[in-house]
Amino acid sequence: MNGSTMTVDGQPVISASSVAVGYHRRAVLSGIDVVVERGGSLALVGANGSGKSTLLRSIVGLQPCMSGELTVLGGTPGSRHTEIAYLSQFHASGFVLPLRAIDVVRMARFDRRGRFRRATPGDEAAVDTAMHRMGVDQHAQKPLRALSGGQQQRVYLAQVLARQATLIVLDEPTAGLDAAGRDAFLEAMDAERDRGAALITSTHDIGEATRCNRVMLLAGRVVAEGPPDDVLTPDNLLETFGISLTRVDDRLQVIEQHHVHHDDRHGPHQH
Repeated sequence: MNGSTMTVDGQPVISASSVAVGYHRRAVLSGIDVVVERGGSLALVGANGSGKSTLLRSIVGLQPCMSGELTVLGGTPGSRHTEIAYLSQFHASGFVLPLRAIDVVRMARFDRRGRFRRATPGDEAAVDTAMHRMGVDQHAQKPLRALSGGQQQRVYLAQVLARQATLIVLDEPTAGLDAAGRDAFLEAMDAERDRGAALITSTHDIGEATRCNRVMLLAGRVVAEGPPDDVLTPDNLLETFGISLTRVDDRLQVIEQHHVHHDDRHGPHQH
C-alpha cells in the first residue's frame, strides 16, 4: 500500500516543516516535519497526551499551529474544507438530535451541494455505497442512539466514505469496533487510497499502523518517522510507550513493561 507520487494542484496533500502545536502558548508537540502525497497514508502512534489529536485538529484547521509551516491541499489548513473528511473521537450529533443512521451519513454530502438543496442521485448513491461498505445499510432507518457503540462508529465511518474526500483525517477510528467492523474499515481505507485519497490517522494499534506507508511515533515530540519497518522497532516503541514488542507468529506482543510518563489512560494495544 505504498503512496503514489500524485499531488493536489502540484503540491503534496500535507506538508509540514518545523511545526509545533499546542494550547494556551504551551506546545504539546513540536518538531513536525512530514510530507503526505496523494494516495499516501500516515499513522500517528503514541500514548494519550502525546499530541496526536492536537496535530490532527491543526491539519483540518480547527487548531492553529504555534510555529512552523503547515500546508494542506496546497493552502492554509481548513481553506479547502470541502475536500477533507474528518472524524474526531467525539460525536455530539447522535446524542443531541434524533437522527437516523442514514441522516448522519447524508450529512457528508451537505458541503458539496449546499445544506438546503435537494440531494442528487449521485449523493444518494454515495450514501448507499458507503453504508454498505461499512455494513450498516440494514440499520439505515434506525435512530442512531438506538445502535450499539460499535454500530454507531461504523455509521460515522460510512459518513467519512460518503464524503469522497481528497484527504481523510481520522482520530482513533477503530475504537469500539468489533473484528468484523475493523476489517470492513481497513478494506475501505485501502480502497480510498487506491482511488487517490490521502489518509492520516491516529491509533494505539500497531497492527493498523503497519498498513500505512509511513508511521510517526509521538511522545510530546517526534520519536521517529518513516516506513513502518524502519520506525516500529523495539527501541523506538520503548521510547514512545515504555514497552518493547516482539513478533510471534506474525503478531506483535509486549515483552517488557516500564513506567510511562504520558497521560495514557488506555495504553497501547497488544497484537
